[in-house]
Amino acid sequence: MHVAHLSLTDFRSYASVELGLEPGVTAFVGPNGQGKTNLVEALGYVATHSSHRVASDAPLVRQGAARAIVRCAVQRDDRRALVELEINPGRANRARLNRSPVSRPRDVIGLLRTVLFAPEDLSLIKGDPSERRRFLDELLVSRTPRFAGVRADYDRVLKQRGALLRTASQARRGTRSGRRAEGDTGFAAAGAGDVLSTLEVWDAHLARHGAELLRARLELIDELRPLVAGAYASLAPTSAPATLAYRSTLSTGEDAAEDESPGERGSSDAQTLSTDLGKTLEERLRERLLEVRSAEIERGVTLVGPHRDDLVLGLGELPARGYASHGESWSFALALRLAAYDLLRADGGDPVLILDDVFAELDTQRRRRLAEIVAPAEQVLITAAVDDDVPAELAGARFDVAEGSVTRVR
Repeated sequence: MHVAHLSLTDFRSYASVELGLEPGVTAFVGPNGQGKTNLVEALGYVATHSSHRVASDAPLVRQGAARAIVRCAVQRDDRRALVELEINPGRANRARLNRSPVSRPRDVIGLLRTVLFAPEDLSLIKGDPSERRRFLDELLVSRTPRFAGVRADYDRVLKQRGALLRTASQARRGTRSGRRAEGDTGFAAAGAGDVLSTLEVWDAHLARHGAELLRARLELIDELRPLVAGAYASLAPTSAPATLAYRSTLSTGEDAAEDESPGERGSSDAQTLSTDLGKTLEERLRERLLEVRSAEIERGVTLVGPHRDDLVLGLGELPARGYASHGESWSFALALRLAAYDLLRADGGDPVLILDDVFAELDTQRRRRLAEIVAPAEQVLITAAVDDDVPAELAGARFDVAEGSVTRVR
């Protein structure tokens, strides 16, 4: 798989740009702030429908424009697909495939698969659990595009259930009547008794979609574990071994706070959680929701489910977060991406490798080792501030990027 052409309209800093690309290594070189990352960010957006730099779509649209358009021609064997995404902040995005509209933008996910390395990857090690959940879920979607629908269904139910819990919380606190309603009897008397029965319906939906997502994450981690360990050992041979585990609210429930370090609580064993898959996980989720219902109504938030779980990263017996050095953190982040690359390759066909300003952050040993690993890939796209940041092993086509223009010089 490789990208044969990229076209941008009103995306980030570009009013318009047209780039012909080819297999092998391509480097975009230029001073910081000139738009190198914008080019590869656009390809990452086509693959995942999200940016590795920002959480919302608004910054992706050029200032003063109403929308942005990203088009790319994806070549796979003897087949070519033209994928187009129209980004409309505040409104529904649109997608076209071979110039024909598709019913949902997520229907084009999977036509382009990328693995993107970027300085932001340090947040996988040092950041909040949401960063690691995103890593798992985006890899799931890349491997099996239907999980985009599973995630969307889960998020929709979570939003609806959250709104109901906030209503219930207000009723219980007596914000409208000026008195506090104690217990389910008083709660019903406050005029919100039907909330409990409605909540049971949303519990069932949340448990069903959540169990499917949880099961897929557990299976994915089982596949990632040896690949991450091997990649980390090659990048940091003198460090303690890299480990992965999964912490689920099936075990920790409402105590799984978002701001906790992965090492501050016991890790749930993935094998135990995945015993009797499918219906058992769904039943256990429903049981946990019942157990924490009072706390959820009190706080007005959903406390149990995959949206509060964490991928626990360890170095030997210690959690990577808070204990890993800067070099170890970089090696761990790279190992996660390399493992994702290996999984996608095993599924059939090389994904496009994107290395966004990564080599400047690495020491000589890690730079050389990473270059050796990625060099055989079908297509590698690199951004760098100066030529010297591109290892000699990755010599290939080069574009200079400056003042809004992109010019091929080699």
